[in-house]
Amino acid sequence: MGTTLLERGTRLLLPGILCFLTSAPVFAEAQKLTLSQVVEVSLQNNGDLKSFREEKGIRDAGKVRAGLLPNPTLELEGSTGALTGSSDESSLSLGVSQEFSLAGKRAKRLAIAESELDMYRWQFADRERVLREEVKTAFYDVILAEQRIALADRSVTLTRQLLDVTRERLAAGDIPELEMNLVKVELARSEGTRIDVEKTLNQKQSRLWSFMGLVPGEYPAIAGTLEAATVMTKSLGELKQSAREKRPDLKALEAENRRGDSDIILAQAEEIPNLTAGLFYAHERRTDATGVGEEKVRDNLLGIRLSLPLPLFDRNQAGIQEARAKRSSTESRLLAATRNIDREVETAYARFLSAEKVYSLYRTNIIPQLEENLNLTQEAYRLGEVGILAVIQEQKKFFEVSEGYLTALHDRQTAFVKLETAVSTDLSGGVQ
Repeated sequence: MGTTLLERGTRLLLPGILCFLTSAPVFAEAQKLTLSQVVEVSLQNNGDLKSFREEKGIRDAGKVRAGLLPNPTLELEGSTGALTGSSDESSLSLGVSQEFSLAGKRAKRLAIAESELDMYRWQFADRERVLREEVKTAFYDVILAEQRIALADRSVTLTRQLLDVTRERLAAGDIPELEMNLVKVELARSEGTRIDVEKTLNQKQSRLWSFMGLVPGEYPAIAGTLEAATVMTKSLGELKQSAREKRPDLKALEAENRRGDSDIILAQAEEIPNLTAGLFYAHERRTDATGVGEEKVRDNLLGIRLSLPLPLFDRNQAGIQEARAKRSSTESRLLAATRNIDREVETAYARFLSAEKVYSLYRTNIIPQLEENLNLTQEAYRLGEVGILAVIQEQKKFFEVSEGYLTALHDRQTAFVKLETAVSTDLSGGVQ
């Protein structure tokens, strides 16, 4: 009976398990993500960015704390003369006191907290800017590796075709066996290159998936090309101006500079100490001696108490000096950042122009003739007009130049991404 139930359970579960195992890869392969989708997933799921996003709660809490008033103080005091032989004497007092900030300190603290929030928003935007660059670069790294695998596959295919031709010609007695052995060596080399390129692809994919924040087991395919249009319509001066206006790291330093101004204003306000005001009630019982005897007296008192430190020695000189020093430091970093941004844009612009020239050279002068030269050399070998070394050499040249062309395409795309990051603008439209 137990065996029968086990067999029936196995028959029921096995199709479901097989369905799950076969459907998971199909789903992964069917889900092809474009560059914009990959960037969007990364901005939502990247671990470091999610962690920094949660830190907004810290800034919000700081703003709440800055707006809170100090808690009031409850004071209770009692005394008795029972232990000193004056049992008829006792007193009880109850008071409440509250500290009040003078010179608008509370509003000034709120201004500082708002500056902190502004700084955080720009710092978060800057992290998004940097992540976009990393994700786009990793995306194009994967595309390059995939196209290099396609190129390696073609190399293997062509070398196998060449091996078939050498076998036919060896069988016909047209060539020595050495030529076929040379082709076999070349085939092994091509297959080894393909293995190395596949290993590189796995590494690049792993890096991209890490940026995307994917859980282990999620392996989406990506859809993209290295030949995407990258048209530069802006001058270097326009790019520099755009960077100065839109770079979030510069905006964060400007917000920090404004916070420095607020720190100085608060430090100067703290020269004036806070006032503590209190209300108290006191009940006293005692015995007074009179000319005819003793008289028991009970007094009920109600009063106010004011407390204000005298700023004779400490007028917050150290706090004012510290706030001014911090602001000077921020101003220096802001000035340096502005200069560095100009230099960064210049470097990225020059890199893009250089990559564009190399790409144009391949596209107009090298690639069009490359395929034809390979075909002519292969046909000449079939006709016995050239030796095997000429074919192997031409194939090597073909794949080396094709590899260089892919690298030129990749360099152009990554240079364009670097320029977009330096300017903090999607040069095809929109702000990063």
